[in-house]
Amino acid sequence: MKAVYPKAGSYPEFAKLVNRETAQVDRSVFTDQDVYQAELRQIFARSWLFLAHESQIPNPGDFIRTSMGEDDVIVVRQRDGSVNAFLNSCPHRGNRVCMVDAGKKARGFICNYHGWSFGIDGKLRGTDGKIYEKDETFEKAQIGLTPVAQVDSYKGLIFGTFDPDAVSLLEFLGDFTFYLDIMLDNDEGGTEFIGGAIKSEIDCNWKFPAENFVGDILHAFWTHQSGAQAILGAGVDLGKRYEELAFQASIYGHGIETNLDKVGNTRTLGYPDLVDYVFDLSEKAKERLGDVRSRAIGAISSCTVFPNFSFLPGQNTFRVWHPRGPGKIELVVWTLVNKNAPEHIKEQYRKGVMMTFSPGGVFEMDDGENWEYSTRVNQGFVTRQQPLHYALGLETADADRDLPGHIHKGSLNDANQRLFYTRWAEFMELDNWTDLQNGETAPPKKRVETVE
Repeated sequence: MKAVYPKAGSYPEFAKLVNRETAQVDRSVFTDQDVYQAELRQIFARSWLFLAHESQIPNPGDFIRTSMGEDDVIVVRQRDGSVNAFLNSCPHRGNRVCMVDAGKKARGFICNYHGWSFGIDGKLRGTDGKIYEKDETFEKAQIGLTPVAQVDSYKGLIFGTFDPDAVSLLEFLGDFTFYLDIMLDNDEGGTEFIGGAIKSEIDCNWKFPAENFVGDILHAFWTHQSGAQAILGAGVDLGKRYEELAFQASIYGHGIETNLDKVGNTRTLGYPDLVDYVFDLSEKAKERLGDVRSRAIGAISSCTVFPNFSFLPGQNTFRVWHPRGPGKIELVVWTLVNKNAPEHIKEQYRKGVMMTFSPGGVFEMDDGENWEYSTRVNQGFVTRQQPLHYALGLETADADRDLPGHIHKGSLNDANQRLFYTRWAEFMELDNWTDLQNGETAPPKKRVETVE
């Protein structure tokens, strides 16, 4: 059977829910079921989505089960060392063929329903009792697991897209790789995920955490004061040189905000050894990354890769906000470290992430409550008639900084959130990649002329 992938549509009425002139967003984008179904088609069936880290599947047969939107997916290392991904759904009756979250050196996957078995390459190997093979009309070679259309990686991070016509991963990320390298390329040994994953559910719309991480440090002054007091003995402090150094950067809706204070995020993990490690790493990384990026390795910063993959430099928590309806997400969290880091440093990162950004973490509980109430309150009929405002920092564009992307002064700003929702609107409205790559969120003066 030939794999069938959905073609993009066009939802101009939904795109208009983001008013770029007034910097307002209609609340129905967080609650409406039709909007959500359009997101699954327009965004999650087309975007390059994070799947796994290379370190999670080092050997042939190693696999991870994850999601792309609401589609269950198996990511598996092939015998030739490449990585493929398949829908975790038997083409016979649709049951899962893999029930566990991860495994090592698997030889294949078997459906519990009728015993159909598949190799790690997705091909059908056989059926229970070979009943189907005895049917002369049964074409075994034509049946298999549906592959994810494209799979690629960037410096250890594996992504996939269901769209066979999508631009390459590097084109999708664009110059935002400049900022990803703050975490992925600050040491010559590369990175790895350690300690497994933490999973939880939050009753919120997926866009609330994604927009929070794309550029909302403002909430920390209020939301996270008690947590900061408990760990640091003092409130949130962005540093004395905040106004001079802080900025936001956005490319294709991907965004990062940082104040370049070197170790602000790292301090919140509560381990002095980590602070010393990051100070040393920052100095050593100047040759690789330059002064600006080396200062951001442990700084008060946050980042989202559109649409739903986020991380915090310094705290080293990497996470995906898997949509599970307009009002629910499954959150999966990992800890990223440098492979060359000392073992006690890796362990402190692991424990620090558990203490701060996990279901029982002092900061994640703060955030989760805010996102849940924002989602729930926006469901009110009269409440939904009132637009939400994203107008902080409208006149803060910074053309003087020699950095890639749309740059805005200060990290206390709604600039990245405005561009995040602008990218959301582009995906709602546009049905082809040439227009998507030439939209308002494209990097200034570097717009793509054509996409084959």
